[in-house]
Amino acid sequence: MADLAPQPSKRKRELDAEEAEAASTEKKEGGVGNGTSAPVRLPFSGFRVKKVLRESARDKIIFLHGKVNETSGDGDGEDAVVILEKTPFQVEQVAQLLTGSPELQLQFSNDIYSTYHLFPPRQLSDVKTTVVYPATEKHLQKYLRQDLHLVRETGSDYKNITLPHLESQSLSIQLDDLYLIAICHRRGIRSLRDLAPEHLPLLRNILREGQEAILQRYQVRGDRLRVYLHYLPSYYHLHVHFTALGFEAPGSGVERAHLLADVIENLECDPEHYQQRTLTFALRADDPLLKLLQEAQRS
Repeated sequence: MADLAPQPSKRKRELDAEEAEAASTEKKEGGVGNGTSAPVRLPFSGFRVKKVLRESARDKIIFLHGKVNETSGDGDGEDAVVILEKTPFQVEQVAQLLTGSPELQLQFSNDIYSTYHLFPPRQLSDVKTTVVYPATEKHLQKYLRQDLHLVRETGSDYKNITLPHLESQSLSIQLDDLYLIAICHRRGIRSLRDLAPEHLPLLRNILREGQEAILQRYQVRGDRLRVYLHYLPSYYHLHVHFTALGFEAPGSGVERAHLLADVIENLECDPEHYQQRTLTFALRADDPLLKLLQEAQRS
């Protein structure tokens, strides 16, 4: 059995993104004032930008490394990471942008076409701000843009390289990157590589009941859902992602996402499919596993 969990989203988006009014629940952490509209202050004073760690014009997000709480300006402050992300439009509020006399700046005009910069009122111009403070070197490396490399992992590579590497790491379940997911109660199934015919009833149940639950709660049919597993996964306990087809979810590309329906059919056709098949996935340039796999393939 599996539980269907609502998205605590790094990007605070709804299940159906821009197509359906499917509510998502943002994960709450313990602490004073969480989820309230009361005025608050950042947990530090000052912010001197040291480096842009990463940015994406497509996702409208930027990751900044800065020094805070400086007293003399000679680098004696502490490190912090601030992530700024423009929030998606809320359909019910869009009309407010164009009512009255909005503040506009003309950029281009040609016949019937014109382009403006529109400056929204305060209540419609919020920027999601995530603060990591104090930030360690591990945090800085986590958010720093890294080149990606595609690797091809054989079944033998998994047994001899990837699995020992994973077991040597301190792996924890981190739920801050999830969308709408089904989390399996059964332990011991770490990833796609562990799946075998004995798991087919479980996988069919996740697909069927997950789609039914989403239809009942969000009125989104199964033919409008992308249901998949990640490989490599973000954490090593079997879970299945459910996202709307209209939502370009991070990690839904062909080099990482495996459709659950295809996984079920592959196991029906070949009981050892995921123990034997060569799988392709992307790794960051600084991932130790990349070096291990590349060295094995050169030898």
